[in-house]
Amino acid sequence: MKSIGLIGGMSFESTAVYYRLINETVRARRGGLASADILLHSVDFAKIVEMQKAGRWDLATKVLADSARRLEAAGASCVLICTNTMHLIADEVAGAVRIPLIHIIDETAAALRAQGLTRPLLLATRYTMEHGFYTDRMKTLGIDVMVPDSEDRTAMHDIIFSELCAGSVRGDSRDRALAMIEKAKAAGADSVILGCTEICLLLDPKTLPLPCIDSTTVHAGAAVDFALSPEMAAVAAE
Repeated sequence: MKSIGLIGGMSFESTAVYYRLINETVRARRGGLASADILLHSVDFAKIVEMQKAGRWDLATKVLADSARRLEAAGASCVLICTNTMHLIADEVAGAVRIPLIHIIDETAAALRAQGLTRPLLLATRYTMEHGFYTDRMKTLGIDVMVPDSEDRTAMHDIIFSELCAGSVRGDSRDRALAMIEKAKAAGADSVILGCTEICLLLDPKTLPLPCIDSTTVHAGAAVDFALSPEMAAVAAE
C-alpha cells in the first residue's frame, strides 16, 4: 500500500471526514482490520483564512507548498489538498514536489462524466464559485458549471465559514441550500456538486432533488485508488 499524504486543517472538520472515508474504504476493499497508510500535516486554518481575506494567495502557496514538501520528505507517495478552495493554488503546490497531487476538480469532473452529467450546480465558498479556477478547469474537462446568484453565493459562503467550519449544522441552513438546488434544477441543472469539503456535513447526497457528486467522497476514493492500485492488480492476477 502506498502512503497517502494529506494537507489538512482547512477546516479540521472536513479533514476528519477525509480520514474516516479513506480508512473505511480501505477496510471495505481489503477486509478485516485493514486501514490506510496516511501521513497528515494539518495547518492553522485561522492563518489561511486571513490570507484568503487579504487576497494573499502567494503566502498561502508558501504554506501549502511547505506542507507538501514535508509530506514528501516523510514518505508520502501522493499528496491531497483537503479543501476545494485551496485548489486555486494547486498547480503551484504540485510544482513544489515530485510526487503526484491528486486534484479534486479533475476527480469530481471524472465522476460527473461517468454518470453522463454535464450541467452541475456548484455549491462552495465564494472563492471557489467566483475566482474562475474551478469553472474554467471544469470547462476544459467538458463540464459546464452553474453557480448560485449573488445573494445565494453570499449565504452559502457564510454557512460554510460561520457554521460548518465551526462544527455547527443548522436545519435552516440546510433548507436554504436545498432551495438553491431547486432553483438551479428549474434553470436546467442536471446535478449538484458539493464543492466544499464541509458541505457533506450539511447535505445528504441521497436525499437531494438532483444527482449529487460529493467532492470529499470522490477525492478520498481517488486517494485509495492510488494507494491500492498495484496491490489490487496483483491480487486480481492471482
